[in-house]
Amino acid sequence: MTERTATITRDTFETQITVNINLDGTGKARFKTEVPFLEHMMHQIALHGMIDIEIEANGDLHIDAHHTVEDIGISLGQAFAKAIGDKKGIRRYGHAYVPLDESLSRVVIDFSGRPHLEDTVDYKRPMLGNFDTDLFHEFFQGFVNHALVSLHLDNIRGRNAHHIAETIFKAFGRALRMAVERDERSANAIPSTKGSL
Repeated sequence: MTERTATITRDTFETQITVNINLDGTGKARFKTEVPFLEHMMHQIALHGMIDIEIEANGDLHIDAHHTVEDIGISLGQAFAKAIGDKKGIRRYGHAYVPLDESLSRVVIDFSGRPHLEDTVDYKRPMLGNFDTDLFHEFFQGFVNHALVSLHLDNIRGRNAHHIAETIFKAFGRALRMAVERDERSANAIPSTKGSL
């Protein structure tokens, strides 16, 4: 069975980022980004997606975290696109509902080759500790544009911004896991009537 792993390095005037992923991992995570709340959220992706993820990032955090967070999303998206290859034999679609106390979120993803993001999440406050909640959108937009997926993020209900964020990222991990899983019934077929994705 072919290993579905990838290493991506992104080097710009604003950030230097290296991402390693294994789509068939056990949920191992190692992050060195100096953006602790994003690391907390990316742990959710790894654990609930059963995807091994390592990310090292140096960015212009003396300005703010925008470039670092966005470029991590871009690099992670590129890593997924590389690791998944021609998409033969994958389920393609994934979805998950995840609750945490009062919060309930739904994430749906399609490895369609068509980048599109629908993000209706209201995080209820602009900051979680030192993290600007606007940057969640930038992370997911970067991922979508470079993984070439259609992604819908919906918080169905919630009051606590931390709970909302956590349910979104846990559901994202679970939806990824479902979508990239090998489907034994489809053998080596590309899951599209077009014959390509």
